[in-house]
Amino acid sequence: MRSPQVYLGVDLGAESGRVVAGLWDGSRMALEAVHRFPNRMIPVAGTLRWDVLGLWGEILAGLRMAGTRWGSQVVSVGVDTWGLDYGLVSRSGELLGLPFCYRDARTRGLVVETMGRIPRAEIFEATGLQFLEINTLYQWIAHQRASPEVFEAAAAFQMIPDWLHGCLSGVCACEFTNATTTQFLNPRTRDWSHGLLRRLGLPTHLLPGLIFPGTRLGPLRPEVAAATGIHGASVVVPATHDTASAVAGTPGGMLGESGWAYISSGTWSLVGIESAEPLMSPAALALNVTNEGGVCGTWRVLKNVMGLWLLQRCRADWAARGQERDYASLMASAALSAPLRSLVDPDDLRFLNPEDMGEALVAACRESGQPEPDSESAIVRCILESLALKYAVVLDQLETLSGTPITAVHVVGGGSRNALLNQWTADASGRVVIAGPVEATAMGNLLVQVQGAGELGSLQEIRCVIRDSSELTEFRPNPATACAWADARGRMERS
Repeated sequence: MRSPQVYLGVDLGAESGRVVAGLWDGSRMALEAVHRFPNRMIPVAGTLRWDVLGLWGEILAGLRMAGTRWGSQVVSVGVDTWGLDYGLVSRSGELLGLPFCYRDARTRGLVVETMGRIPRAEIFEATGLQFLEINTLYQWIAHQRASPEVFEAAAAFQMIPDWLHGCLSGVCACEFTNATTTQFLNPRTRDWSHGLLRRLGLPTHLLPGLIFPGTRLGPLRPEVAAATGIHGASVVVPATHDTASAVAGTPGGMLGESGWAYISSGTWSLVGIESAEPLMSPAALALNVTNEGGVCGTWRVLKNVMGLWLLQRCRADWAARGQERDYASLMASAALSAPLRSLVDPDDLRFLNPEDMGEALVAACRESGQPEPDSESAIVRCILESLALKYAVVLDQLETLSGTPITAVHVVGGGSRNALLNQWTADASGRVVIAGPVEATAMGNLLVQVQGAGELGSLQEIRCVIRDSSELTEFRPNPATACAWADARGRMERS
């Protein structure tokens, strides 16, 4: 057996980041965490921003650790991050200010305002994307209004992973899967929606050329190689949107399912199916689905659900009051709470960034005439059951839209470790849930780099490696609770 080759993946989420090494032996990929670090929104002059310079410092630290261990064995490096957010750079390559966080309040009301200028159907035809106030399109409108001088000084638009790839390689380009989250890329032409942006008075000359997953940008900058001890490695672009990498890292279709969906479960829950073409019918518009790019020419037809952000924020609020709670104890107590008592729509905008998430959840239950969750365990149960029911609703919508029965649901990412949520998702949806891999995003990132090196030839080959390299857990629906879940779904949809 040959000595493993080393690939490095940088995976940045809204809560944390890490540098992960993939040890590739020609048939399987083993992962080793090299460096983990926090990521958080920072308040600046009444706005919410990302400290991307701090993230770059942490990435360099992780690469130095990898360089110390593997050095010239490293084949390539690639970055994936959350979507939507961006930076503007000057002609000399300087970043013009800290990038805004998508949860910043400056976009409130801009979806409705924009549809007053261009009809909703025309925007969807030009972009194929779900209408959310956090989308880059509305961020750009707000940014240009507030800071026109920044746009005058800018030479290029870059999504966050594109800027980081520029720091690594010196190349300015925009990777396709993340570009599709902006709501100004046309899925039919696979190019920017120049006409839509011009109608909105936005600067199309800032948009760089598009590249696709597996593209080699070039070698590491000499100063980066010298600082990290990684010599001879390339910068290879994975699917830079973390969900695109996660879906690439999902073993869907490898376990005999007749039809499958995925839930990339973390701060957000991305509930979707994989399609050969974008789905842009009037029914897709009515359901407010999104069409985002995937690897190897695929499309991710999905809906964003607010996800475990609700639980993460509750834990942070409780910790700020001196009540530290670990996930294991919260899950154990939630399992003992009264079932299906209080339910909310996780996508209610009041949960986007409230001052106190627990209070927001209690208020939503009170206003809908339901019992108020009266303990931390009841609040956690409310969150998890509401998420499971929302997943079931979206899965049914996607099944109807695609015309293909969904028999299995692959849950990947951090949420795949939440056995309680996985079982309740199976119960609420009436479908088999297959949990894992936890590290789907890192696996997808790294194996697209392996594909870029010519060692894998197709998405099917990537998924065979995922299946053979991962531990998976199956959850089956409990027939005894089916009626209770159906009743609860009706109550949630009416609330």
